[in-house]
Amino acid sequence: MRDARKPDRKEGNTSFSTGWGAIMGLVLLLAVAVLLAGCPKKPQVQTAAPEAEAPTVAEVPEPEPPEVVIIEEKEEIVVVEEEVALEDVFFDFDKSLIRPDAKQGLDENIRALAANPEARIVVEGHCDERGTNEYNLGLGERRANAVRDYLVAGGIDSGRITTISYGEERPFCLGHDETAWQCNRRGHFVVVE
Repeated sequence: MRDARKPDRKEGNTSFSTGWGAIMGLVLLLAVAVLLAGCPKKPQVQTAAPEAEAPTVAEVPEPEPPEVVIIEEKEEIVVVEEEVALEDVFFDFDKSLIRPDAKQGLDENIRALAANPEARIVVEGHCDERGTNEYNLGLGERRANAVRDYLVAGGIDSGRITTISYGEERPFCLGHDETAWQCNRRGHFVVVE
């Protein structure tokens, strides 16, 4: 008679092999499930092409009470409280000649300055962003001098006019196209004591 506790090797122990097979099958099934699930994918982010922006006009702050402005000659100038409205002068690309369409505005500026004989002005020469800094500083100076010469020819005392060039360093419009560049090629007036 056989011992019930000893496995019968001839017939095979079905309880031992069935239990081990079930565990192996379960482990195998779990491994396949993990492989199929994989890591979660990162969401794809689509970026739209940036839209073309219209040129931005830099905001001009309201004038404040008188302030001291020191220019290159170390001369102190006090900004006048009463406003004398002067129109900017615009230039063609790479030019410092006064355009015919700018002469009417300059003639108005001459009348305003003649009506305010105590007012002194600084004529700022500006350029667009094209060209080197050195070249644009020279071009801005030629533009400011051309405006000064026109005012002097119109009867304004040259002692009331100071010029300075900012080249491309102080743009009025912040765009990078012809519309913005045209706004930045200018002679700008600052009224001082």
